[in-house]
Amino acid sequence: MMPMPMSLEPFASVVAGVLILIMPHLLNYIVAIYLILIGLVGIVR
Repeated sequence: MMPMPMSLEPFASVVAGVLILIMPHLLNYIVAIYLILIGLVGIVR
């Protein structure tokens, strides 16, 4: 089993998304959901 290199962007976007959800403001929900989805897709790939 070869270790796959992972980039930092997916993790950073998930963390940013979760932080935005913890401290929400009107439009931030949309941005948070987008960041979490992009991050999860990047991690799963």
